[in-house]
Amino acid sequence: MRIGLLIFPTDKGIQPVELGREAEARGFDALWFPEHSHIPVSRRTPWGGREGAPPLPEEYWRTHDQFIALAAVAGATEHIKLGTGITLVAQRDPIWLAKEVASLDTISNGRVLFGVGYGWNHEEMEGHGVDPKTRRRLVREKILAMKQLWTEEEAEFHGEFVNFEKSWSWPKPVQQPHPPIVIGASPTPLHFRHIVEYGDVWMPIEGRFPVDDKWVELQQAATDAGRDPSTLELGVFAAKPDPAHLAHLRDLGASFVALGLPALDRDGALAAMERYAPLVAEFNG
Repeated sequence: MRIGLLIFPTDKGIQPVELGREAEARGFDALWFPEHSHIPVSRRTPWGGREGAPPLPEEYWRTHDQFIALAAVAGATEHIKLGTGITLVAQRDPIWLAKEVASLDTISNGRVLFGVGYGWNHEEMEGHGVDPKTRRRLVREKILAMKQLWTEEEAEFHGEFVNFEKSWSWPKPVQQPHPPIVIGASPTPLHFRHIVEYGDVWMPIEGRFPVDDKWVELQQAATDAGRDPSTLELGVFAAKPDPAHLAHLRDLGASFVALGLPALDRDGALAAMERYAPLVAEFNG
C-alpha cells in the first residue's frame, strides 16, 4: 500500500510547485488535488450534502484550478503521481476534459490518477446548468464518452446528454487504455454499479462510510455483474495517519491512501509531511 497526500491547493497555503517538490523529495507516492469552481454564498446545500454538517471551510472557495495546479506540479517533478481528488465531471465539458486529462498524462509521462465524483453542492452545479437530479447519469455518459476519445482514432458518442459525431482528438493518454478512473463515492448500490461498469478504483472518504464491509460488497457486486473483482482496487481519501490503522487498510486490500494536509497554512503543511515521514518509510519503502 502506498502513501500519498491530499490538499486543497489554495492562494493562502503552500503553492503547488513547492508542494510537489517537497512531497516528491519525501517519497510520497501521489499528490491529490480536489476542485470546486466556485461556492455560491447562499450555502443552501450543507457541507457534503449532510444535514447538520459544520460550516464549510474556507479552502473550498479558495482552491486553484485543479488541472493548472497539477500541470505546474508535473513540470516541477519527475515521479510523484498526480491525482484529481476529485474532478467534478458533471460540471465540465467532456470533450475538453478528455483533452485535459490526456494532455496532463502526456506532459507527466503517464502519472495521472483520474479521480472523479458526482458532486454534492447543488447550487454550484446549477451555476453550470446541471440538474442535480440527473448528475449521476450525466457523469456516467461523460466518462463513457471520454473513454471513446482516449481510445479511438475516430471517436463518436451518442447518448442522452452527450452527443458528438466522429472526431479526432489528440493527444492520447500515455497510460493505456487510459489513466485509472478512481471513483470517489458513497457505497450505494447505484454507485457500485457505476464503479463496476466504468471504474478502476473505489476511493471513499475515511470516516464517512464503513469501508471494510462495503469493500466486500463491491467485490461481490463485481462478481455478480460478471467482472473479475481483482480488476478493482481500493483507495482511501483522508485516511487516519495511524500506523495500525493504515496496516489494517493494507490488509483489507487498499492499494493506496491519501493523508490530509492543511490548505491555508504553508508551514503547517510542511510540518504535517514531516510527521508523516515514518509512515512513508514503513509503507512506501
